[in-house]
Amino acid sequence: MAPASTSVAAAVASAHATFLASNQKSAQLHKDAAQHMPGGNTRTVLYAEPFPLAIESGEGNKLTSVDGRTYTDFLGEFSAGLFGHSHPRIAEAVQTALASGWNYGGESVCEKKLAAKVTERFADGGVDLIRFTNSGTEANTFAIGAALEFTGRKKIVIFSSGYHGGTFVFPMDLCRWTHNGRVGEAPCRNMNLPHEFVAAPYNNLADTAAIIDALPKDSLAAILIEPVQGSGGCRPASPEFLRYLRDTCDKLGAMLIMDEVMSSRLGLAGALAAVPGETLKADLMTFGKWIGGGMTFGAFGGRKDVMSLFDPALGSARRLMHPGTYNNNVFTMNAGLAALKIFNAEAVTKLNARGDRMKQGITKALFDTGLYSKEHEQYLTDVLEVDSLSEETKLYTGKDSAPVALPRVFISSRGSMLNLRFTGSDAGYWHNVYYHFMLEKGIYLASRGYTPLNLVITDDDVDMFVAAVKEFLEQYKTDLAA
Repeated sequence: MAPASTSVAAAVASAHATFLASNQKSAQLHKDAAQHMPGGNTRTVLYAEPFPLAIESGEGNKLTSVDGRTYTDFLGEFSAGLFGHSHPRIAEAVQTALASGWNYGGESVCEKKLAAKVTERFADGGVDLIRFTNSGTEANTFAIGAALEFTGRKKIVIFSSGYHGGTFVFPMDLCRWTHNGRVGEAPCRNMNLPHEFVAAPYNNLADTAAIIDALPKDSLAAILIEPVQGSGGCRPASPEFLRYLRDTCDKLGAMLIMDEVMSSRLGLAGALAAVPGETLKADLMTFGKWIGGGMTFGAFGGRKDVMSLFDPALGSARRLMHPGTYNNNVFTMNAGLAALKIFNAEAVTKLNARGDRMKQGITKALFDTGLYSKEHEQYLTDVLEVDSLSEETKLYTGKDSAPVALPRVFISSRGSMLNLRFTGSDAGYWHNVYYHFMLEKGIYLASRGYTPLNLVITDDDVDMFVAAVKEFLEQYKTDLAA
């Protein structure tokens, strides 16, 4: 990150001093862990300056740190913790698995039942057949592999700020570097798998069309997209953009892969939810997190003719291999069956409504503090739509075609997925100040501001969160408005 401006640097220093004074045990554990893990950490996304909290226990929607402080959990394990930390029906499902033994080395009844339930729920999205994995990363790995094999092509269009697992990370700077022919030194290190990725601007139909049209004939194997970007800040793709991608894949004979690892929590499927009244089917769809009840889980599924490549009854010259010791582990299979019953259509609707309540409260606070102006009002639908028009267009073309400038802070959301976001050169520092401010208020969230709601969160919790955001905005509105 660029050096912080004077005002935010002072805010960061103050926040870190307060955090250290209140979390001495977490600080010491982090220091000790650095002797055994690089940076004392084994999951990058959980690190936050100056050090992460060490969690001792969780119950319901509460987390307790080793320092004895209790927080209301608004992170929900980035969607995997949709059911809270101790849902009795999930606990019962896992106990059932424990009572029947595990590590079978064979097929189980529960995996066959779960496959039937998942395909039934997502059939309208294009899921005829399903295969289970251990993570969303694995699910996207196999979906991409299936698309390459089925089409006999190599190029895969991905989008700026996309995240599809630890080996498919596409920050905007990396996409710009790729798009510009890798001019100069790479802006960030990554361990992305060496596929022929083609970077395009998310939600920018005109520039994406130009990039795809410039590809060699019959080279495009797949387009991989999150209908609502999770790591990218809860940005929904527009219906027009998704329709264009579907039509383009049909025209070119390519596969449309919908990464629904997070966005499937929004309804039948995030892609369908993004295009009200339409049936927009994917060729392949990937899942994870909540469908396994919070256990280790991922899945990929889709068209019968594509997924049939994984039929183990086919001869070795015709089939695709999909091994994985824990693909069908009994803990996840049992927990998944309980999860799909708990998170039914009624629960989805209620949770999305609670997300809308939170968004409306934060939006009002942004107007009340003067950080939103009248010129922003017409763009406040599902997300502040100038986000895509401004940042992405400028990223690829150097031109700013946005009708209104992005505010320094804004709320981006779809249903129960929400993210307070900051812009400008100090954005990373403001995210850190906001994160620590909310921790001091007893609220646990992602350090990047991501707050996917879980089923244990109440309206009172939401109102408490909104009040804390408003207090933060009031305290820093002068600096944020500058």
